[in-house]
Amino acid sequence: MRFTNKVAVVTGGSSGIGKAAAMQLVAEGAKVVINGRNPDKLAAAANEIDSSAENVATVAGTIASPAVAQELVDTAVERFGGVDILLNNAGIFGPKPFHEVDEEEYDSFVDIILKGKFFAAQAASKAMLQRGGGAIVQTGSMWALQAIGATPSAAYSAANGGVHQLTKNLAIELASENIRVNTVAPAVVETPVYSTFLTQEQIDEALPGFAAMHPLGRNGTTDDVVSALLFLASDEAGWITGTILPVDGGVMAGRQ
Repeated sequence: MRFTNKVAVVTGGSSGIGKAAAMQLVAEGAKVVINGRNPDKLAAAANEIDSSAENVATVAGTIASPAVAQELVDTAVERFGGVDILLNNAGIFGPKPFHEVDEEEYDSFVDIILKGKFFAAQAASKAMLQRGGGAIVQTGSMWALQAIGATPSAAYSAANGGVHQLTKNLAIELASENIRVNTVAPAVVETPVYSTFLTQEQIDEALPGFAAMHPLGRNGTTDDVVSALLFLASDEAGWITGTILPVDGGVMAGRQ
C-alpha cells in the first residue's frame, strides 16, 4: 500500500474532497488527522473514516487561525509520531459579482483559502523536517487560471491565485529539505460545497448545465480530485514539485 507507516494531516477533512482523501489514505495504510469547523460533522466524518479511531484523530476549528494549524500538527506528532503528508485542502466557494463583495466576505476567502494554507504548510513542514522530508499537496482552483463569467469569483480566484504562487515559492524554498509542494486545480466538481450557497433544488438545476463546459463532457467527482491529490502525495510523484495540475476535464486545453 502506498501510504503504509505514513502520517497525513488533512484540512477541510469533514466532507467532500477532504473526507474522501482521508478515507483513501487510511485504506492505503496511513494514519490521519482531519480538521473542520463543525465539531459534530468532524466527529461523524472520523467515525466514517475509521470507526475504531485507531487511525484517525480530529482537531476542530477554522484553519484561518494559525493556532489551529499548529494544533493539527501537534496532534499528529503526539498521536502518531510525526507528519509526512499535508493535504492543504480547506476552502470555501461562493460566486458573487465583484461590486457586491464586502470586506468581511473578501477577508473570509483570503483567510481560509490563502492564510490557512500558508500557516498549515509552515507548521507541517517544520514537523516534516524531523522525518527527513514529506509532501504538501494543496487544493487550488481552475478559477485561478481562467475566469468564468457564469460564476463571478474575483475574491475566491485571487486567493487561489495566491495559493498557486505559494506552491511555486515553497517548492523552491523547501526542496533542499526533501519536501515536495504541488497543487491540483479542479474545475467544476460535484461536492457539498454548493450547498453552502444554493438550495438542493438550485444545485440539481445548475450543475448539469456546467457539464458541457468541460471537453470531456461531465463535471468532476471527488474521486477524480482525490486520485490526483494522492498521486502527488505518494512516492510515485517523487520527482514532481512546484506543479499546478489542472484536474478539469480539459477546460484549460481550450474549447471545442
